Amino acid sequence: MSEKKAIPLRIPLELWEELKGWAEQDLRSLNAQIELILRDAVKQRKSGAKSAQRKAS
Repeated sequence: MSEKKAIPLRIPLELWEELKGWAEQDLRSLNAQIELILRDAVKQRKSGAKSAQRKAS
């Protein structure tokens, strides 16, 4: 995961302010905070899909 893709992100100002405050509390850049949130969401989605498959079996 060493390569990174730069993308423009358009979000409402209110959401940007919330994320910026969260990042500052966690001593991270806003970019690092958004990346962490997205990574966690992907992990959660994958684990949710696995548990749904187990329940269906």
